[in-house]
Amino acid sequence: MRVALDTNILAYAEGLNGAPMKTRAEDICRRLLPENTFLPVQTLGELYQILVRKAARPPNRARDAVLIWRNTYAVIETSDAVLLAAMDLATDHQVAIWDAVILSAAAEAGCRYLFSEDMHDGFIWRGVTVVNPFSAFRKELLKSQFETE
Repeated sequence: MRVALDTNILAYAEGLNGAPMKTRAEDICRRLLPENTFLPVQTLGELYQILVRKAARPPNRARDAVLIWRNTYAVIETSDAVLLAAMDLATDHQVAIWDAVILSAAAEAGCRYLFSEDMHDGFIWRGVTVVNPFSAFRKELLKSQFETE
């Protein structure tokens, strides 16, 4: 099962939004196989911005955090094809362009799921299903998914 992660999963694992959410995000990340988990480059840029602006981390510490994530999971580049598909997605489905870039990158990498708390849970585009891994129903669904694969 190939999975892409949205920025909020990384931000929560970094401690934004409180200790309970940090624990939940870390649990999700622990369950994922690194070789099947992908980070759209957009998520890393957004994470840096959030860590500096919202978490008030010094830029060098934010950079270090981003590099750790980059070294943990494969990164999906924002190619011309990803951007063009994202613009189509944004136009056809009224998805914000930067969210569309993330979803388009996940599709480009052949991901089955995009874990995101911000995008529309259950939305399917080009074979990628947006999943809110924090919802109670999805938590059970994902638990069974992890146990069978």
